[in-house]
Parts: sequence; structure tokens; C-alpha cells
Amino acid sequence: MQLDLLPTRTGGAAENMAADFLLLQRYPAAARARFRHYDWRAPAFTFGYSQKVAGVREQIAALLPAGEDPGALDLTRRPTGGGMVDHRDDWTYALVIPRGHALYDARAVESYREIHAAVADILRAQNQPVVLKECGDGACDPAPSDAASALPAPAAKGPPLVCFTHPERYDVLRTDTGAKVAGAAQKRTRHGLLFQGSIARPVLGAVDWDAFEDAFSARLAALLAAEPAPTPWPEFNEGELDGLTEHYASREWIEQR
Repeated sequence: MQLDLLPTRTGGAAENMAADFLLLQRYPAAARARFRHYDWRAPAFTFGYSQKVAGVREQIAALLPAGEDPGALDLTRRPTGGGMVDHRDDWTYALVIPRGHALYDARAVESYREIHAAVADILRAQNQPVVLKECGDGACDPAPSDAASALPAPAAKGPPLVCFTHPERYDVLRTDTGAKVAGAAQKRTRHGLLFQGSIARPVLGAVDWDAFEDAFSARLAALLAAEPAPTPWPEFNEGELDGLTEHYASREWIEQR
């Protein structure tokens, strides 16, 4: 298998979500996975497919300084699940795993654990105090790591709409404060698995993000038993990306719930 390492692109919220979805639906190849890191053209938030937009807007307004207009932010609904994510200062990526791969067939919790374990390992290699969260809302695993057991007691559960307010099992946390560092959401279709991840940069110390990307892509290639290869951006059908971007930017899509 080959892991296509796509060029970094900067886009609006709707364009970024459209591109990720097309990489899943229109770029299927049984022998190729694909990975991309991307940036945001303007301050942006995304929220999970099943969330209600009214609650999301309330939560965004609560996060902003007094007087800042939430309507001026770039906002769209993701094709994946999960909670609301603040992309104003995060390191965002997408991974597509083709149908038939072991991680496509695995339970969602397993693919989540494997990919976030890679994130945590690479950040620790840059001296970041992070750990994979081994506990869910109930009891911890029988043998949590020393670092996990040293985490401070979790704060009271915040609003479930906000992805980075309440860490879930196998998220990446700081060991000293318990703050959530990395979260993600997934979607499986007959074509493959889309994994959309976000790393909160302000929560961390100084990170060499170029080195992180190189190490992360290499670790993902090893996880997938794939050969990493820098790959040009795929050519979608004419007008396909623009058309889907319009869909993700539409009021009907954003306000469907």
C-alpha cells in the first residue's frame, strides 16, 4: 500500500470539509491511503454532523470576547461526528484509509486509539508533557500507564457540544493540567474511513510543526504498512470541488438540525 502525502492547502471551512469528503468518496484506491495537513483562510469553527446549530452558536458566542460577532466567523457542519472544534489556532489534518484495510474494519475506538497514540508519542519526542487518555466516563482500563494515573482529577463535565471541553477515551491530554491536546472525528463509508483530527496548539509548548508532520506521516505509514510518497493533489471532476464547497457553505447544510 502507498500513503499519499498531499500538499498543504489553505481553505475556508466549507472548502476544507468538501475536500476531505471528496478524498474519501472520489479518490478511492484499494492500494492507497491519503493524508493531508491543512490551514484555514479565516477564523473558523466546525461542528459534528448530528449537532444542532443553535446550540453550537450559543457555545461559540460564549467563547468569544465581548463585542466580537459570532456571525463573522467561518462556520460549517462536518461530514464526520463529534463536537464543535475551534480552528482558530489548531493543527488540522485528515487521513483516509481505504476499505479493506484492518483499521477500516476495526472498531472506531481502535482506529481512534492507534492514531492518537502516534500523536502522543511524537509530541513526547518533542518534550511535550502529553499522554493518551486511558479512561472513559466510567472506570479506567485495568492497567493504565503511570502518566495517565498521574493526571489530575477531571474537571466537571462541560457542555457536550464542545469537543475540547470534555476529553473522551483515547484523546491526547497534558499530564500536568489534564487539558485536552488532540481530538478527532471519523466517518466510514463503502469507500473507506475518513479521520479528521485537530491538535490545539495553544495548549502545548513550543513545537516544531514541520518536524511533527514528517514524523507523524512516517508513523502513519508504519501503522498502515504503507510506503509514504509525496503526491500531487488529485484532479477531481470539473466543478466537483466548487459544487460541494457551495453545498457545505449553504444554509440548508449548516442549519439542517
